Amino acid sequence: MRGRRLAFDAAIVLLIAGVIGLAAFALNRPIAAPDWDGKVAGLSFSPFHTWQSPLDGDYPSREEIARDLDLLKGRTRALRTYGTAGPLGEIPALAGTRGFTVTAGAWIGGDAAENRAEIGRLIALAREQDSVTRLLVGNEALLREEADVAEITAYLRQVRRQVAVPVSTSEPWHIWLDHPELAREVDFIAAHILPYWEGLPLDEAVGYVLMRYDQLRARFPGKLIVLTEVGWPSDGRLRGQAEPSPANQGAFLRSFLQQAEARGIDYFALEAFDQPWKRAIEGAIGAYWGLFDAERQPKFAAVGPLYHVPDWPLLTAAGIALGAVLSLFLLHRLERLRPPGRLFLAGLLQGLALAAVWLWHLHASRYLGSADWALLAVLLPAFGLLLALYLTEGIEFVDCLWGGPLRRAFSPASGPAPEGAGRPCPKVSIHLAISREPPEMVIETLAALKRLDYPDFEVLVIDNNSEDERLWRPVEAFCQALGPRFRFFHLGPWPGFKAGALNFALRHSDPNAEVIGVIDSDYQVERDWLKALVPLFDDPDLSLVQAPQDYRDSPASLFKRFCFWEYAGFFQLGMVRRNEHNAIIQHGTMTLLRRQAVEEAEGWAEWCICEDAELGLRLNERRLQTAYVRRSFGRGLLPDSFAAYRQQRFRWAYGAMQIFRRHAPQMLAGKRSPLTAGQRYHYLAGWLPWMADGLHLAVSLAALLWTLGILALPRHFDYPLPLFTAAVLGFALFKLVKLLWLYRAKVGCGWGEALGAATAGLGLTYIVGKAVWSGLFTSGAAFQRTPKCRPRPRLRKAFSVVGEEATLMGTLLAAAAAILLARGAYEPGAHLWAVFLTAQAVPYGAALWLSFVNGLPAIRGRARRRAAKRADA
Repeated sequence: MRGRRLAFDAAIVLLIAGVIGLAAFALNRPIAAPDWDGKVAGLSFSPFHTWQSPLDGDYPSREEIARDLDLLKGRTRALRTYGTAGPLGEIPALAGTRGFTVTAGAWIGGDAAENRAEIGRLIALAREQDSVTRLLVGNEALLREEADVAEITAYLRQVRRQVAVPVSTSEPWHIWLDHPELAREVDFIAAHILPYWEGLPLDEAVGYVLMRYDQLRARFPGKLIVLTEVGWPSDGRLRGQAEPSPANQGAFLRSFLQQAEARGIDYFALEAFDQPWKRAIEGAIGAYWGLFDAERQPKFAAVGPLYHVPDWPLLTAAGIALGAVLSLFLLHRLERLRPPGRLFLAGLLQGLALAAVWLWHLHASRYLGSADWALLAVLLPAFGLLLALYLTEGIEFVDCLWGGPLRRAFSPASGPAPEGAGRPCPKVSIHLAISREPPEMVIETLAALKRLDYPDFEVLVIDNNSEDERLWRPVEAFCQALGPRFRFFHLGPWPGFKAGALNFALRHSDPNAEVIGVIDSDYQVERDWLKALVPLFDDPDLSLVQAPQDYRDSPASLFKRFCFWEYAGFFQLGMVRRNEHNAIIQHGTMTLLRRQAVEEAEGWAEWCICEDAELGLRLNERRLQTAYVRRSFGRGLLPDSFAAYRQQRFRWAYGAMQIFRRHAPQMLAGKRSPLTAGQRYHYLAGWLPWMADGLHLAVSLAALLWTLGILALPRHFDYPLPLFTAAVLGFALFKLVKLLWLYRAKVGCGWGEALGAATAGLGLTYIVGKAVWSGLFTSGAAFQRTPKCRPRPRLRKAFSVVGEEATLMGTLLAAAAAILLARGAYEPGAHLWAVFLTAQAVPYGAALWLSFVNGLPAIRGRARRRAAKRADA
């Protein structure tokens, strides 16, 4: 059987690998271009390496320049330089000994004194070095607005008077057309024509260069036209329809060089080597114009087809191999998973492995600045968590749909209590901890307990820290009326929150009580709760029996229906699958515990505001068994307001982080852990979505700061990798489809109810994220009870609790609009980033929508009252 399953899994992996290989080939279709002999007429030459920058005064050494020139020997006859400072002034001498001619440049900027020094050095080079055949006074100084036409004219006249070689200044083609008077001051027109910056598609780029070249020839007849910069980048952001890639760079240059040779065009290809330092003045795109990368490796083939990612076969193979190993390992562990689930999971793992490999490649092939590293500090953990979320959500999806029959299904007992089965029924001590609860609600709970069909039980009501006697005195009186089975305790200032009250109850329970029952103050239990579940404790290893939380007031409003179905998913999906691995979450109501196990575990943790889940985990760490019964045995009340709903979820998430911090050693100890692998997985996987909400909040804030950087300092801030953005958007879609599918298939609700549940969970993203960060770095949050039996909030009050979410949503949407308005016309990346910002705002919008829905009944009530007044009038 195992051999056949392994063969089936191997066949699945091979099938998926074949599909991925075909898809990778289709996405990396080669680009045809004329073959090239590897030579160019002229090259722009900046000799800086990855770690060097003229902005920092960090120049290459004479020896490094010499090695670069040796590399370029035989590839070009002419070089163009941009400055004369430091070792750059030695380029003409070093180039001359190697047979190059040099068009030497002086850098003209905003510092007049440095400009004079540059011009002085440029004149000296022209006089001293025979290799210098032309001079360029300034590079795009007019475009940058660091000089005006009068200043450049003055510099040109000064240089031309003192040298015997042709002199010009280098500017984009449109500057020459806008300032034809400048042509009278130069010996030749030195023009930049870079179709990337015009946003042109690759197939129009070479034709565009030739068109602009002919335009300059027609405008300035008799003047030599030299294209001092012409090229295409290999990486960076999209601009219009211009897509940077090694293949596009190679195709452009190979096509242009063929045309330039045929037409006798004088040019300098931009440029010899990538210059990472140019990111600071031109943005990320400025780093990628070299024929060679910064490590002096060629970036595209001279002959044959060109590929956008030349290493795509190796990268695809690496992704497939990694995905295959992960798939076979995980499928081996999930031996009961049916074939559709095995196929889906293997495909998902292959996709995640490919995404990880490509993310590594994209970052490894880029030149990263300080801003990029700051972004990566946020994005890489986020991407790692995102991959883990894809995996855990995928496992839950296939496990629920195709996981096979349940092996640990616990069935309630039926019929009379087993008193005559050779031993009396175990005595049960039911603990009801209350604090500032509405007395009429608690009385209804006690009345339901009175009706329990079980021979031997007691009820201990522990009221702790209720200052108002009007809240607890009626409950005390009702307990006295119910008889000796019901005991009431009022505790004044009492430590430990609910856990402190439950520990008090444990110490005051009847010594003969073997089982402890815990319910919340709003739960009305069914008569057979104890009779049906206590017999499960006949198994001596069983320490805990948990029944689902359920609610009786979901029809009261649309808001409560949303909440009801949001809760239902956890109890009808997550808890069922966790039970298979003895990893259920104890949730503090409708729970039965073996008293001995609780006492040996030293009771309830008073340091934790989720004492129920924490005790359940400690029972697992003691290698005890727990059981989840799917049938509901009691129903409570849903939160009356979105504020209460948020408060409850904050407590759960904060408490989960407290538990994670305290129990992390046991979770991460591997085989030395007292927990099984399945238990560790389910606990960590259960906390992971909440941690993701915490990261969502961090990413939202980081995205806003990054957007501000893109708008204010576009040369320093580029859009994050599209792969990450697409992965985030894809996960949101995947999770929505998974939720709708599972809710329809396993929970049994309609499409509208499933969407309502999704909205309810989404609307808690902010408060859960806030709780996660608070829980990870603080430990003093007080236990906050979830208020019940409160009147429905009016719309204004309903909205008052989501001010922070509204601010975040509005800011994110404003940032998306600002990006589109400022950069959307010519940067396709702006559109994807705007979509990402909008997607980040959706959970905060869901919180506003829930607040609105929560206020709907009040709106309708006011409308009815207004209609009645109009009728009376």
